[in-house]
Amino acid sequence: MDISGKIALVTGGASGLGEATVRAYVAKGARVAIFDLNEERGDSLVNELGADKVTFYKVNVSDEDSVAAAISSMMEKYGALHICNNFAGVGNPEKTYGKKGVHSLDRYKKVLEVNLIGSFNVARLAAEQIAKNEPYDEYGARGVIIHTASVAAYEGQIGQVAYSSSKGGIVSMTLPMARDLASVGIRVNTIVPGLILTPLLERLPENAKKALETSVVNPQRLGRPEEIAHLSVMMAENEYLNGESIRLDGAIRMQPR
Repeated sequence: MDISGKIALVTGGASGLGEATVRAYVAKGARVAIFDLNEERGDSLVNELGADKVTFYKVNVSDEDSVAAAISSMMEKYGALHICNNFAGVGNPEKTYGKKGVHSLDRYKKVLEVNLIGSFNVARLAAEQIAKNEPYDEYGARGVIIHTASVAAYEGQIGQVAYSSSKGGIVSMTLPMARDLASVGIRVNTIVPGLILTPLLERLPENAKKALETSVVNPQRLGRPEEIAHLSVMMAENEYLNGESIRLDGAIRMQPR
């Protein structure tokens, strides 16, 4: 796929990994719709990157009506959709059972609703629009959906049962979704980040960040959001990459705690 001139949708695009990907797509000549709840940060990005290149929509990814309304609005503005990135996510550390008692069922449901159900919700509605595109190559390619999981999908740590469940679900739905959408020329891949220097990790004390860095094999540092964005661009551009979940983690393998 030549990203220049294409239309991308990025959930969680107002900050962190999503913001880095928005910037990467714009640099490649795409126009981008940001789906996020952070209006202040979203509007700031629109002002910085230009309203002709970026549009912000306040969206709750786990709410069907919210996503459907935003996609309808962006289709009215752009007339097409080629790339859908799911970055929106949450996490609430809590043990299945511990000193504070049993894991809250409501908090468990909330993590799955945003991370897993939210990703599926956006993907299915985006696929409906991407499928309407005229193919842009001789093999019927129409677009790509890119999810975001986590190494916690494979090596969930103590207190990550909800988060790991949600991210494991994203990894598990990647291949069947790619198979579902093959007939309409839509590829599906998933980014599996390790320890990335997002705003959340940036707030940690320096000694805590150094401790995290030492757990990475090589290079022994935290990943950068622009490295995740680089992988997202590659997943969009490389038409032979489909049904894959790719770790970007410096060869880290998470320990129990």
